[in-house]
Amino acid sequence: MRALFRALIILLLLAAAAAGGAWWWLHQPLQLSQPNLELEIEPGTTPRGVAQNVVKAGVQTDARLLYAWFRLSGKDRAIKAGNYELSTGLTPYELLQKLARGEESLRALTLVEGWNWRQVRAALAREEFLKQDSAGMSDEAIMAQLERAGVHPEGRFFPDTYTYAKGSSDIALLRRALHAMDRRLADAWAMRAANTPLKSADEALILASIVEKETGKAADRAQIAGVFSNRLRVGMLLQTDPSVIYGLGAKFDGNLRKRDLQTDTPWNTYTRAGLPPTPIAMPGKAALMAAVQPEQTKALYFVARGDGSSHFSATLDEHNRAVNRYQRGGQ
Repeated sequence: MRALFRALIILLLLAAAAAGGAWWWLHQPLQLSQPNLELEIEPGTTPRGVAQNVVKAGVQTDARLLYAWFRLSGKDRAIKAGNYELSTGLTPYELLQKLARGEESLRALTLVEGWNWRQVRAALAREEFLKQDSAGMSDEAIMAQLERAGVHPEGRFFPDTYTYAKGSSDIALLRRALHAMDRRLADAWAMRAANTPLKSADEALILASIVEKETGKAADRAQIAGVFSNRLRVGMLLQTDPSVIYGLGAKFDGNLRKRDLQTDTPWNTYTRAGLPPTPIAMPGKAALMAAVQPEQTKALYFVARGDGSSHFSATLDEHNRAVNRYQRGGQ
């Protein structure tokens, strides 16, 4: 009996030592071949395959030990496919938590206020970690893929910073930006001024895009929107240079000439009355709100002062004097 008791004590001590050793291992930082490693887990990878991929990625441990930990934890089937970033200091315990929660490494793409659709497509194409599903697709095909067949893509995506996991589809990112603009535009339109000359949320989006491109200083944004609202209200031509430039497309060389103002396109607001047929850029939240809640002003004209701000005028004579002063160097 005494010998059996001693044997039981020894077994318990060994078990306790093993448990203590396992606990110690679980909470010790893993050795990495580099400070930051990328781990890719394909859909359908088995827990054993995951453990092997971890070692192949540069984690210097025994894959069999990792697999045993995955199984004993009960979370082996909870491991999610994806792309992960493993950093110095990561323990086996933290590794499994990361994989089970699907905490993928994320990249970020910023769509900038005032960008046009060509710039958006170029930015997507530069993202090496995005899956380029839209490459080779026409604008029409992209919008059809986004369930907006027949809608022009210009201005339909909200400018913001979007995070994405490596290998995500660029179409998925565009869908998020599209829905973000839907929400922002709907919210703005719901708060429109009672006396707005705009007839629809789409017209608000078009005007907001013009305000976005015309605004050099944030403090002037609402008054610029007020000028264009006044012009729409009384039937004046908008005569906004950014819309003319947009209509010129790739032919614009950075220098807007008189002949450009006289060359008719659907976006030439010097030759055509009212709003252009589509937005000319992506407006941000502030431009959307300015379009629907413009400053109540008598101004019908504005001219850039040269410092980013604008001078506003209620009459043509006053405007001509301002143009002479700020654009032609007169007094």
